[in-house]
Parts: sequence; C-alpha cells; structure tokens
Amino acid sequence: MKSFVEVFDKVQEYCEEKIERGELTDVAYRLWIKSLKPLKLDGNVACFTVPSEFQANIITKNYTGIITEALSGVLGFDVEMKIITEEASDTDEEDDPNIKRMELEESFSNAEYDYTFDTFIVGRSNEFAYAACTAVAKNPGSTYNPLFIHGPSGLGKTHLMTAVSNEIKKLRPNTNIIYVTGESFTNELINAIQQKKDTSQFHQKYRSADVLLIDDVQFIAGKESTQEEFFHTFNELHKVGKQIILTSDRPPKDIKTLEDRIRTRFEWGLIADISIPDFETRVAIIRRKAELLNLIIPDDVAEYIANKLKTNIRQLEGCVKKLKASKHLVGTPPSMAQAQNAIREILSDEQPAPITFERILSEVGNVYGVTAEDICSKKRSAQISVARKVSSYVLKEVTEMSYKSIGMELGARDHSTIIYYCEEVDKMMSKDPHAKEMIEDIISNIRNS
Repeated sequence: MKSFVEVFDKVQEYCEEKIERGELTDVAYRLWIKSLKPLKLDGNVACFTVPSEFQANIITKNYTGIITEALSGVLGFDVEMKIITEEASDTDEEDDPNIKRMELEESFSNAEYDYTFDTFIVGRSNEFAYAACTAVAKNPGSTYNPLFIHGPSGLGKTHLMTAVSNEIKKLRPNTNIIYVTGESFTNELINAIQQKKDTSQFHQKYRSADVLLIDDVQFIAGKESTQEEFFHTFNELHKVGKQIILTSDRPPKDIKTLEDRIRTRFEWGLIADISIPDFETRVAIIRRKAELLNLIIPDDVAEYIANKLKTNIRQLEGCVKKLKASKHLVGTPPSMAQAQNAIREILSDEQPAPITFERILSEVGNVYGVTAEDICSKKRSAQISVARKVSSYVLKEVTEMSYKSIGMELGARDHSTIIYYCEEVDKMMSKDPHAKEMIEDIISNIRNS
C-alpha cells in the first residue's frame, strides 16, 4: 500500500461487501463510515477525523468493530482506532449566510433515505403489514396475493410498497415491476378512450407486469370503465401467479362504490392495516431522522414532539428538519421553545390545500364518463345532466362557494338553477342508496386527495 488513504479504500470495499450480504445497511455506510477521513497510521493506531463530536460518538459506539476488523484484514495485524474531531473554523467565509444555507441543504439531501425495509421503523402499529410485505418480497406471487394495505395518509403505506419493489429488484433484477396510483391508472385509461387510441397498448403495459403496485386504489371506485379494465387486468395477472399489491385509505368494505366482484378479489389475499404509530415508535422515528441530520435532540424535546404530532410521520420528520435548520442557521440548539415553534409552523404549513373547481369537475366527470367541458356546456344528455347536478352539489358541500359563484363557473347558470340542482341531488340520494354511496365516495376522494 502506498498510503493510509489506499488502506481506507480497501476498508470501504470490505464494507460494501458487507452491504451486499445484508450485514450492513447502505444508509449507515454512507452516513457514518464514509464520513471518516483517514489521517495517519501511527504504529498500530489508525487515526481518522470527522467534522463533529456527535459523529465521532456514533461511529465509536456502533462501527468501531467493523472498521477495525477490516483494517486488520488489510494490514495483517491488529489495529486500534482513534477519531479526532475537526476544529471549527472562525473565518468570515463560514459566517456567510448563503454558505450556511447551502450547507444546510446539503445536510438535508444527505439525510434522505431510500424506501427500503432497513429504513422502515417497525412498531406495534405497522408490524403486521411490515411482516406481510417482507414475506411477499421474498416470494412474490405465492404469498398473500393480493396484498391489500390500508390506513390514513402519511403512515408509511407507500414506503412499504416501494420497499417491496426495491427488495424484489435486488433479488430478481429482471422482474417487470409496475407502480401506479389509482388516479393515474384511471386517467391513462380515460385518455386512451377519449383520444380514440388503441387500448391494446394500455392492456399490454399492465397485463405484462410481474408485480403490479397500485397506490390509493380507492380512486377507481365509482368509475365503471376503470373498474371494468382493472377487473380484467387483475384476473389476467392473478391466474398466472403475478403479485398484486394495493394500498388504500380505507378497507375494501368501506369503499362504497367499489363493485362487489372487485371487492371480493381484494379480499382473496391478505388485508393488513397501518394505524397511527404509538408513542415509542414516534420517538424512534424522531431519533432516526435526527441521527441522519447529525442532530442531538434532548429526550424531553423528542418526547414532547412525539406527544404533539401523533398522526403523520412526515410531520415528525419535518419538525426535526426545522430544528436542524434553526441550529445550523442561527446557532440555536433544540429546545422546548424551538420545538413548540416548529410544531406550530408544521401544523400551519400542512393545512389541506384548497380544493379546486377543476379537481371537483375532473373527479365527477371521471365517475360519470364525461369531461369538465361537457359539465360546463349547454349539452343536455342524461349523463351530462346528472354529472352537472352532482358537480353543483359536491361544490356546495366541499367548498365555500356561493350558489351564484357555482352558477357562474358552471357555464353562467343562474343561482336558482344551482339551488334546484342541489335539491334534486338530495332527493336522488334519499331514494337511491347506490347514488348516495357514489356521491359520498366522490366527496371522500376529493377531500383525501
């Protein structure tokens, strides 16, 4: 070896082999071991530098064994490890706010993690779904097919679905995996039909999948053409043993306008739910994100955040990022007051986005097989007329628009016409349970999208 740097290159190769064998996670390697800078070999003492005391403590506690084992293997004798913390510079350049912001953005990007099983925090609220997903990843098509995962937004359904995909790709690189949202699946089919394209290309895309992942499958409910297409796609894949994984914000029995023949197929395999994480899991998520950001959060502050943000993992991670920004930009260490401010900002930032007029017309139009332009036009076909009335009702239910404003948006119609439309839909819903369920599903999909 010409230098200690070359020795450390061999150590990194050793660690990469550990990753391939599943004995070390890629995240841990990139975040901690690669942060070491080889300084010198002093006798049998290998000296490294790292930027912070925090990093030094994490590496010493968790990774000394694997690094010294690799060093001994490369050098041929037992080696001790010494980590020296780099001295902080007091130059004016480092006080430049633009440089600090760039450093902060880099630290944020370095703290992003791949959606794998290794990066998923398992707790009582998700351990059943996690176990099901790991089983499916090992034997796709033969275990729990279909796998249906349901739970509120922001609790890890997409993480688990993507983890299955990543694990299958690692074990079977040639597997044809297709991921799509229920809404995208619907829109692709509608575009193909409306533009008079040959739908055989659409069929080929989805029916050639080895693994089909559909996120937010509840969006196909109430859409006859989409459900028809999905039904045949499901049957084609399932009968030849291809894996199907679906996620939804509710269990199949609660998707009111889902056709019975599709609902029963969802229930053929395994239904697993993900619920709100318990306190211990929330604290573990906070600590994981803080570790990735090289941030020390006092126990009382972490527990306070976990007690205040209970329903969404993204909010927990967002709060930790805000604490990191505060420490990096203004030098304020994580404190109870900083946590309170961050939580207030998170809850303010994450208010639902306003539901747009276009979004409502699109959802209603997809259900009734018409376009937004049809709904606003003067056309009077029975299907367009019903869609127009339902659009008026839904707009009144989920927005703060007045009857007059709704009328203006729906082709300059009088406010009395909109009142009449809403009354007609009320009567329809009271007489027709199926119509009631369909309209309630439309409203639910719009509010949850």
